[in-house]
Amino acid sequence: MRLFFSAGLCLVSMLSFSQQRVNPVIKSYGGIFEIPYAVEKPDPTLDYKIVIEIERGSEKPDTLNWALNNVARLINLHVVGGVPKEKLQVILAIHGSAAYTVMNNEEYKTKYGVPNPNLKLYQELDQAGVKMFVCGQSLIARKIDRHKMVPEVKVATSMLTILTTYQLKGFATLKF
Repeated sequence: MRLFFSAGLCLVSMLSFSQQRVNPVIKSYGGIFEIPYAVEKPDPTLDYKIVIEIERGSEKPDTLNWALNNVARLINLHVVGGVPKEKLQVILAIHGSAAYTVMNNEEYKTKYGVPNPNLKLYQELDQAGVKMFVCGQSLIARKIDRHKMVPEVKVATSMLTILTTYQLKGFATLKF
C-alpha cells in the first residue's frame, strides 16, 4: 500500500512539473516551452531584424527540415518572450543542400519518392511575414528548376548577397 501511495505521489509530482509546448505564431511547427521564471528575455521594445542562413538539408527526405523548424521556434520564442509579432522582421537565405526543400511537391516526389514534408511550414512562415529567398547559385548548381518551386520562396542572386545586403541594413545574422 505504501509503495502505491509513493508511486502515486511521484506521478502527481511529475505531472505538475510537466509542460506543454506552445505555438503562438507558427501554429503547426516550432513548438517551445514558456519559461515564465526566466530573468533574461527578449526586449519587447526592440525591432528584431534577423537574417538567417539556412544551409542544412534534411536528414532524411521524408522528415521536416530541422533548420526551417528552428526558424519557427525562433519566431515562437520571441513572441512568447513578449515581442509583438509586428516587431519581428525575419529573412531567410536558403542555399546548399537546404535548397532542395524549396522544390514543389511534384519535383520533390520525382527526386526523393516522397512528398515534400516542408510545404506547410513554408506556408505558415509566409503567413507570419517571413521573407524567404533561395540562392540562385544553389539552384543552378543543384539543377533545381526555378519554375518548379514552392511559391512562398523567391530567387535571389545568391545567399552571399542576401547576407551582406541585410547585414548592412542592420539585421542580426544567424546560421542554421
